[in-house]
Amino acid sequence: MRIFSGIQPTGRKHLGNYLGAIRQYVDGQQRAGEQGGLAIFCIVDLHAITVAYDPAELRERTYDTAALLIAAGLDPERCVLFRQSDVPEQTELCWLLSSVTAHGDLNRMHQFKEKSEVQRELISAGLFFYPVLQAADVLAYRCDEVPVGEDQRQHIETMRDIAERFNARFADRGEILVTPEHRIPEVGARIMDLQDPDSKMSTTAASEEGTIYLLDEPETIKRKLNRAVTDSDDPPVIAFDPDKRGVSNLLDILAACKAISPDEAAAELAAARGYGDLKAAVSDAVIEMLTPVRERYEQLRGDETALEQILLRGAEQAREIAAVTLTEVRGAMGVGPVV
Repeated sequence: MRIFSGIQPTGRKHLGNYLGAIRQYVDGQQRAGEQGGLAIFCIVDLHAITVAYDPAELRERTYDTAALLIAAGLDPERCVLFRQSDVPEQTELCWLLSSVTAHGDLNRMHQFKEKSEVQRELISAGLFFYPVLQAADVLAYRCDEVPVGEDQRQHIETMRDIAERFNARFADRGEILVTPEHRIPEVGARIMDLQDPDSKMSTTAASEEGTIYLLDEPETIKRKLNRAVTDSDDPPVIAFDPDKRGVSNLLDILAACKAISPDEAAAELAAARGYGDLKAAVSDAVIEMLTPVRERYEQLRGDETALEQILLRGAEQAREIAAVTLTEVRGAMGVGPVV
């Protein structure tokens, strides 16, 4: 088994990032190790430059993200952790895969439509081409599985189409590129804004009070959850119901923290006096889960030299793997000298 996933070094990472992606990474590292496989995780700084950004902040956020991933449980001795821009094989593969990527597929991507709507000055070609680079990120490592949040489902389907189209056109026997499967958590895949449960908790678009950041202090977490939107039912009804979006979001968070289903979380609160008890239970669970991550992050973040060494060592490992795939792709496409 080989697992790959990437995370952008933009903004402050929040509870949705943790439950939907980062915690999956740690689980993937464990599962891959148990099966004699390999887990590969990439901080995708090249994806981050497809929208307006500050160069100095990008470097800082890259170290922030590396420290957070390690604090959350990724072990550079048990997985490959690297920075995307340190592996040029991925960017070359991106260009090669562009020859089997349909313009119409890219034009239908929800993420491009959403992000391009908020760009005030420039809608970059990189933003449009984002899914091809994302496909190259994964396909370079011939991965079987990609742990992602629900919002990345369409991108994984496009990635699979690219791999299948490449194999059909260039692989005479068998397949050169592995068609990966996505792995989306059953609980906690889409955490919503606490103040606007119709909108996803987001690094860039969510409200400050509606977002729990991974480095928030316990008192801040309590305050935000105490102010979380529920509904006006009287008496209060604690149930996982699509018509009760605020309450359901809180139950989804509680369930994800405790590794149970939302209905089981609701059942545990059968004797609750009201939504205040629900919010208190969610606060306790989130604080218990995030406190060790925050404390470990504070120990790691100050040593940028050590973080840089980890990323560069991971890039060396990644390049060795990606180079094999790239050589076969170039050969199949008739690009470059015969090897």
